[in-house]
Amino acid sequence: HALPARQPVTPGPLTAQTLSLPTDYPVGLVTLAYRMPGMRDPDFAVADILSDVLASRRGALYQLVPQGKALFAGFEPVEKARAGVGIAVGAFPSGSDPTPLIGEMKATLAAIRAHGVPAELVEAAKRKEIAQIGFGANSIAGLAENWSQAVALMGLNSLDDLAAAYARVTPDAVNAMARRMLDPAQSVTAVLTPDRSGKAPSDKGFGGAESFAAAADHKVALPDWAERALARLDLPAESAAPDVSTLPNGLRLIVVPSHVSHTVVVTGQVRQDSDLQEPPGQEGVAALTNGLFSYGTTRHDRLAFQKALDDIAAQESAGDDFSLSVLSNHFDQGLALLAENELSPAFPDAAFTVVRQQQAQTQAGELTSPGYLFSRAITAALNPPHDPSLRQATPQTIMATRLADVKAYYHAAYRPDLTTIVVAGDITVGQARAAVARAFGGWTAQGPTPVVDLPGRPDSRASVAHVADPGTTQDTVILAETVGLTAADPDHFMLQLGNEILGGGFSARLYQDLRVRTGYVYTVSSRYSWARHRGGYSISFGADPDKVDAARKAALHDLDMMRTQPVSDTELAMAKATMLRGQPLRRASLDAISSEYLYLVSLGLPLDTPAIAARAYYGASAAAIQQSFARWMRPDDMATVVKGPGAP
Repeated sequence: HALPARQPVTPGPLTAQTLSLPTDYPVGLVTLAYRMPGMRDPDFAVADILSDVLASRRGALYQLVPQGKALFAGFEPVEKARAGVGIAVGAFPSGSDPTPLIGEMKATLAAIRAHGVPAELVEAAKRKEIAQIGFGANSIAGLAENWSQAVALMGLNSLDDLAAAYARVTPDAVNAMARRMLDPAQSVTAVLTPDRSGKAPSDKGFGGAESFAAAADHKVALPDWAERALARLDLPAESAAPDVSTLPNGLRLIVVPSHVSHTVVVTGQVRQDSDLQEPPGQEGVAALTNGLFSYGTTRHDRLAFQKALDDIAAQESAGDDFSLSVLSNHFDQGLALLAENELSPAFPDAAFTVVRQQQAQTQAGELTSPGYLFSRAITAALNPPHDPSLRQATPQTIMATRLADVKAYYHAAYRPDLTTIVVAGDITVGQARAAVARAFGGWTAQGPTPVVDLPGRPDSRASVAHVADPGTTQDTVILAETVGLTAADPDHFMLQLGNEILGGGFSARLYQDLRVRTGYVYTVSSRYSWARHRGGYSISFGADPDKVDAARKAALHDLDMMRTQPVSDTELAMAKATMLRGQPLRRASLDAISSEYLYLVSLGLPLDTPAIAARAYYGASAAAIQQSFARWMRPDDMATVVKGPGAP
């Protein structure tokens, strides 16, 4: 049928104003919001490039961070088809006056509006946006999103049209957009101030069972083609094995060639655990070390290093988790820069002083935030007293740390024999091996190999903890316990499959019993967590305070039923289908493939574990699931941790 004409979007007059809002964030935020063109606007590409320039780590706004004037500063566009919003964001310490930061941000943006932006940052932003189109092809979802956005929202014919639009942008056009967009008379300022005594909003809670439609009085018949497809369950095709090698210095290299775009993604991980490796009294030194990698290398200072990345449209980060996204024709240059940052960080004195102060201020707010206290209560409920996981950084331990302590931690904790690198994308195995050997082959380990895995722990016991969060309307609840096996035990496959039945989605028992049938909760999920020597299980839900007890009892009843009764044939078939058919989808991007390999390495598992899991799921029986839950799960030992307005 013919659709009625779409009503035109015509934003009305805007009056500049300042809003003051409480937040339970550990830091305060200042936001300056401006109108910007929508995706259908002819000037959208210009506005997008301006947003990138304003967000650049070489830009004037970000400069407030190394100057010690902001804990964070950046610019974020919110893009819609017919209109958009650009938001400058700055963070300040809890308990501090935001007025100086507001003044600095407004003065910085006013100077940009009056004098323009550097032409080289415009060209860097253009290279970045065009390169991002290529990186989007590394993900099935990313490729679909880029195409649908270009065609449906922007009204373009292809991604080539989008690349051409970015290529046409000039510095003069960007500066004209800055004069138009960054008008202080057409902006809204909002200040979010940490407040631990705020009252909950007046919104109503969940309020009983939901009604999605008329009650079903018979089984819904699927179309024949769907019925046939669902009735057939096959093992997914095994993924091609990656190339795995080890450098003489102990560094492990995994290479996954993929030629869907002319890009390469590098991800790396140095296995370490600050709870085990930070010296007594230096809690926080690991985070300080990570925070200093962005301040340049012994060869390039911060700005020069970022320019070298911008020149090849690369994105890079260094630290215990490091990464690089680069066009394949610049792979050698990009990898050399990544290695330079990872192996030769500058750790400059001035930056250390600023970063230490910023992290101490941030931690002071973090220690009193409901979110941190909630996670801390969960950790305390699951671990014995004096467990290393209970260590915490304080402003005092951070401020007592010296630059020499950072350097000592770096040399002790950053080692090639604890490092794995995954190279995925438009590259051959030989090219990747040679390049990584050149860039990282000279890295050597110093001292004895540290212990980086927390030891096993005894079974946790039932306990109750409450964390007050008066700024919320509902309680957030975690039911949690330790599990006496690890992911190396084949039994964990049966637990994972059973958890799909218990808490894996809309049709799962927890969702049906706690939301659909009773309305006790709005959201509910459950999950296992694994480490080399530890396992854990948790059920999480959100509920009105007066519904928490009933929801908890219902959740524990459902968990106990997994132990005492076999699941139905229908539930088992659906769970198998979900787990088996989900495997290829979980490998639908180079980032996901790389992350999966690093996760398996962190657990000490073989890289073909997904194929092993698929065979276990395919052959699983209801009896095997019940036996595993009966052996490992202890409903009576589940700790209860509640955060919200109902907490005393």
